Amino acid sequence: MPGFKMKNEDGTVTPFTAHIHPFMTHAESAPRYQGKASFEVTEMSFQTSIGTYLDSPFHRWPDRRDISEVRLDEVILPGVVIDVRGCDPANPPGADVLPADLDLAGRAVLFNFGWDRYWGDDAYHQYPFISRELIAALLERGVKLVGVDTINIDDHADPERPAHSEFLKRDILIVENMANLDALYGKSFRFYAVPLKAKAVAAMPVRAFAEKIS
Repeated sequence: MPGFKMKNEDGTVTPFTAHIHPFMTHAESAPRYQGKASFEVTEMSFQTSIGTYLDSPFHRWPDRRDISEVRLDEVILPGVVIDVRGCDPANPPGADVLPADLDLAGRAVLFNFGWDRYWGDDAYHQYPFISRELIAALLERGVKLVGVDTINIDDHADPERPAHSEFLKRDILIVENMANLDALYGKSFRFYAVPLKAKAVAAMPVRAFAEKIS
């Protein structure tokens, strides 16, 4: 699975990915049941910032809540999609992309850059991101969760990581690597991004989906 690529000091690159393989196959388990039944047991290993995933405050701040402490009412929220498909890596969106008459308080605000079309390609790693101006506007308008269809909500060249820093400091959760946001334009919907509960875990893949209300 495509994921982050971390450049090491020696110039090599360490990719994030997932590994899936049988822990026990049907053939291996059948003798345990005298050939009358068989079961497959699968083993997975992955970095938790892989696929579509949710960041907890602990991802950025070592003394804040981890994934096990995220409440359901923080990851099941009324949602809205913001169309920013005209933006590119050199043109991050400003606060003017937020409709002035749209109530964002307590909502999951999902930014559709249209970047999911590059999933699996090198172009996916050269992505648009949330500007500092837009971060400030989202904070002012009381959002509860922010999602993007890019590999990172922040500019990878900015070591301060302002979106992760400011949002997670205020318990505003982040979902990255989203897809298919086009289907939600003009729809009222409830957004779900419920992670597995795991202690001392900073992030977790989620099956993010929307329940259309109208």
